[in-house]
Amino acid sequence: MNLEILIEYMKLHLISLEQDQAEISNRMEALDPNSKDFNHLDTEYNWINGQIAGIGHILEVAQKG
Repeated sequence: MNLEILIEYMKLHLISLEQDQAEISNRMEALDPNSKDFNHLDTEYNWINGQIAGIGHILEVAQKG
């Protein structure tokens, strides 16, 4: 696999993660912030946020190199 293919994959993966995060955010808006379901989604939202940050960083480095 060459670097260009990997970069394109990471870009698509980043878009997918951002879409997943937006969907979770929309679901959270309909819930009571004190509910168990909200807390579960909040954890998932933050987990995806970390993935977005990680992939974003790796993508940035890959595009420089």
